[in-house]
Amino acid sequence: MAGRQRLAAVAVVALLASGLSGCGGGADGSAEPSGSPTPTSASPTASAAKPTDRSPHGVLLSAQLAMQTARRAKVSYRLGADAGSGPLFWQPKTALQVKRSTPADAEQLIVVDTVAYQGGDAATAARQGGRHWERFTVPPDPDGRKEIPYAGLIDLLNPVEALAAATADGTDPAFVGEEKYEDSTVEHYRVTTNAERYAAAQTQLPQARRDGLRAALAPGGSLLLTLDLWLNDKDQLVRLQRTGSGDSGRADDSVLYTDLAGALLSAQAPAETDTADTGVRTVSPLAR
Repeated sequence: MAGRQRLAAVAVVALLASGLSGCGGGADGSAEPSGSPTPTSASPTASAAKPTDRSPHGVLLSAQLAMQTARRAKVSYRLGADAGSGPLFWQPKTALQVKRSTPADAEQLIVVDTVAYQGGDAATAARQGGRHWERFTVPPDPDGRKEIPYAGLIDLLNPVEALAAATADGTDPAFVGEEKYEDSTVEHYRVTTNAERYAAAQTQLPQARRDGLRAALAPGGSLLLTLDLWLNDKDQLVRLQRTGSGDSGRADDSVLYTDLAGALLSAQAPAETDTADTGVRTVSPLAR
């Protein structure tokens, strides 16, 4: 595509001026993130093709770098029968705040690193004596590390993980063509893989989380996956589609990414005065 910007290096992106809301905040439910970042996104190896390589594989590597740089976006997703939208942060800390548009246990979900909040609706308030949010964590992994709630959902939405799978060893990306998307022209790429290789490409994740991602990718037994990826003229991923089939089910996921690196995006923990602590609960990798 004419005028495509070539990424020579990963730019240094500042954190939000307002700060990413953390868990265990004060009365306003906010706090600064602390400690080392929780690994959430794969990094290309030193032997990766340079961003000046405009082969399909090289362009998708460039897209991976671009999305690592962006760090955040608004996502609008449909994962099978489940749908929702809201801001997602994939680096340096994990955060997600979505409003579900299909029936679920609660209208809204907020994840700030290793703490989750569900609710924001009248049903939760009735159940919790007037408080609109339930706060909880999940059990640690087999090595004792704190786990991220709804990791399966977050990994399905994470664009860097999708691009890591699309550029993994053994894949053969293909350029489908230029297409009109909203008010711009995008480039469409396609990759064939499977749930096992998709999960295995996330080498930055512990094995238990990769196993959860594999289960999330293939809830009905889907094995073969086709990834369709649409990139803008900055090599940023603006649309992801995952389709697949197996012996006992199908995968049909779509994720749109807008407001990439948006300075006004935030994931805010609810006020403590409106939150009921419900302790530790187990969240399935299939939970949406």
